[in-house]
Amino acid sequence: MLTLQRRQLVGHDILLARHGNHISAMRIDRSAGRVIALLDDGSVDSAPNLISPDLQLPDTMQSVLREDWKFLAAVSGTVAAVSGAMIVAAVALAGMTSDPVLAQLMTTYAAY
Repeated sequence: MLTLQRRQLVGHDILLARHGNHISAMRIDRSAGRVIALLDDGSVDSAPNLISPDLQLPDTMQSVLREDWKFLAAVSGTVAAVSGAMIVAAVALAGMTSDPVLAQLMTTYAAY
């Protein structure tokens, strides 16, 4: 089951366990997969952000869009094309009828 939630950063927990209240600031180095902490005494410590490289983390909205953008774009394009074809067909059908009341009903039906 797909659940979209914020990923928990293991590096934060590791650094908090190591240094507690002596941390001034923390930042995430996404390219290296680490969390870096600036300590009160000016030193810097870091911790890995993953317990195991094989660990399957929960999906986030960004990871879903990054992995499935081609599929989502194809579905969106298909829905837009079918919707456009249905609108064109309704307008063409309304224009082919000889009864003006039926033509007016078909063109204004979506307004109700």
